Amino acid sequence: MPDLSSIQKVAFIGDYLPRKCGLATFTTDLRCAMAKAFPEMQCPVVPVNDVAGGYEYPPEVRFEIAEQELPSYLRAADFLNITNVDLVCVQHEFGIYGGPAGSHLLALLRELQMPIVTTLHTILREPNPDQRRVMRDLIRLSTRLVVMTERGSEFLREVYQAPPAKIDLIAHGIPDMPFADPNYFKDEFGVVGKQVLLTFGLLSPNKGIEYALRALPEIIREFPNVVYIVVGQTHPNLLRDEGEAYRLGLERLARDLDVRRHVVFFNRFVELGELMRFIGAADIYLTPYLTETQITSGTLAYAFGAGNAVVSTPYWHATELLADDRGRLVPFRDPQSIATAVIDLLRDDATRHAMRKQAYRLGREMIWQRCAQHYGESFVRARHDHSFIGRKASPIKTLDETPGQLPTLKLDHLFRMTDSTGIFQHASFTVPNFSEGYCTDDNARALMLVLMLQQLGNDSPLLKSHAATYMAFVNHAFDRRTGRFRNFMGFGRNWLEEIGSEDCQGHALWALGLCVSQAGHGRFQMLAAELFERALPVAAGFASPRAWAYTLIGIDEYLRRFGGDRRASQIRETLSAKLVQRYADAATEEWTWFEESVSYANARLPHAMILNGRCLGHEPMLELGLRTLRWLVGIQTSEAGSFRPIGSNGFYRRGQERAVFDQQPIEAQVTVSACIEAHRATGDPFWVAEAGRAFEWFLGRNDLGLSVYDSTTGGCRDGLHMDRLSQNQGAESTLAFLLALAEMQSLQNSLTSFRDPASS
Repeated sequence: MPDLSSIQKVAFIGDYLPRKCGLATFTTDLRCAMAKAFPEMQCPVVPVNDVAGGYEYPPEVRFEIAEQELPSYLRAADFLNITNVDLVCVQHEFGIYGGPAGSHLLALLRELQMPIVTTLHTILREPNPDQRRVMRDLIRLSTRLVVMTERGSEFLREVYQAPPAKIDLIAHGIPDMPFADPNYFKDEFGVVGKQVLLTFGLLSPNKGIEYALRALPEIIREFPNVVYIVVGQTHPNLLRDEGEAYRLGLERLARDLDVRRHVVFFNRFVELGELMRFIGAADIYLTPYLTETQITSGTLAYAFGAGNAVVSTPYWHATELLADDRGRLVPFRDPQSIATAVIDLLRDDATRHAMRKQAYRLGREMIWQRCAQHYGESFVRARHDHSFIGRKASPIKTLDETPGQLPTLKLDHLFRMTDSTGIFQHASFTVPNFSEGYCTDDNARALMLVLMLQQLGNDSPLLKSHAATYMAFVNHAFDRRTGRFRNFMGFGRNWLEEIGSEDCQGHALWALGLCVSQAGHGRFQMLAAELFERALPVAAGFASPRAWAYTLIGIDEYLRRFGGDRRASQIRETLSAKLVQRYADAATEEWTWFEESVSYANARLPHAMILNGRCLGHEPMLELGLRTLRWLVGIQTSEAGSFRPIGSNGFYRRGQERAVFDQQPIEAQVTVSACIEAHRATGDPFWVAEAGRAFEWFLGRNDLGLSVYDSTTGGCRDGLHMDRLSQNQGAESTLAFLLALAEMQSLQNSLTSFRDPASS
């Protein structure tokens, strides 16, 4: 046994029972194994909650993290730092932690003062950029890395350049149970005298159960008493999004194949004792997964270690564990091969039992008692490595070392302003003004807001419903005869014009491009792509510089998903060139701007230049965007240092006095957005400060010292007059605040989780 006398307290971070998922089971089993193997060691748990209010946890849970709330991770770090925790053991899997690719976890780990041992349950061979950044920082922040397979260690070294000396290989733990004849357990489930095939785990389409079902008719012809038991409830995420569609489809397939009498779906999450009896009753365990990209399978480890004969598709973990005839590997999506392998093993008792015995012998090295000893050795190494490196963090931080406090997201007024048609344009005070109807501009912006909030992890059913409403409005606004969007609609759902403004077209294209770029929207996404493709051609003839800018930003989003679209790329080049030429025609040494006047939504013009310059690698375009934005924020900064947008009562024409009032929320929002884009392009903290200055205009750092945002309603007042606030809270203003808040939250998340510009 390793000497853990210097490690008195180990905290475990990850999902935890009674949350129903494989990672929760693993964290619970590992924590219990460590507590049993090292009874003098305290083992508190810090679980991650995916539902409001969390779960009915056991007493060892000391602190809970709200999955999508970054401040919750920072509070957890503070808690661990001040409660004398000697080491933190993290369970990592993509999809468990908040932020892009789970980057909120990095913010927590970066603040910890003690060594960190991270078990990597998912190691992707082809990560997307966000996943690669998270893995890179996770490897750097962890003192030791635990993988469960040789393939995982190989990926860490070759794909992520992890130091080999930092990696510990510890097989997935399994319960210890006696080697027994399956017939011993069969009477409990009413399958005495039958040949039992088993699959267990949370049900989802990637498990490939349909291919096992399609193999059954041939198996049944040879072995009429065979029964296939599928144990496990539908995965909670799938259940939330699609209900029981997959399970019902499997049941229909079983009926169509006429194998219903041979199939049992045990639709619930089973406790460990019951699960091991199911495994004990199985003659053959099946894992017909659909792709190779599974580096670890807890269900395979459990079944193999308990002495099951296994037939599996060759995903990574199975290929390694079942090598040297320790199981049978069959091709992906091949019912015939599954049937042949199962029939061969059921025919050949000697081979099947020899396979079971070999698996059981190897499984003795995987039982939780041995697993706990190996983790103890990793903990000792981590303690030594951490002491050698001398890593420290300050437990107390000044205000400039902590992220600024942002207002809590409140969507009450947004929902109040929205009916089944869309969002109303205007409000009388806080009451929707029906007589002014709706417009596509605002519904497109509302759609963008919902998409941004979903990226931040706010994926409530109510928000999804509103996304569909805003998308339906944009879809209805599009006139397929003209290829253009209509803008203004009366309360009676009658269009008030045949063709909307070019700015309306640009806003709609931007919203559709953003929808296309986001994964996970299925047919919603298909509709957006169709509309974008139909609406884009007219953009080449736009005359409005702001419409050019909106469209350019939308094209950038669209090309993130469909980078090979030549027409979109050509229109991007055309509009970019037009905007550059407009600057060349209007600018002088003193007037660093695109037009003869600075009017409305001004920062969108440099925003588009910065974005396109950065993404196209066009340095002159990028520099032009940064130069014009710096000039714009300069003329929009008051003597007191607060943000002072160009007033809409006259704007600012070259050579004339600028209008100070009326100040519009849209100007603060577009400035926030442009400054954040400038920071992405340069990493210059100047732009973070400028984004913060513009955002604080909403909160009272303005010429009147009054909060334009109304925290009691969640709405935003329509403007700042010379002597008062507007008391109306219309759609454009409310959306301006909420969009700015969402972008500031995203920026804060990135700055807190990642520390270098390339990661933000």
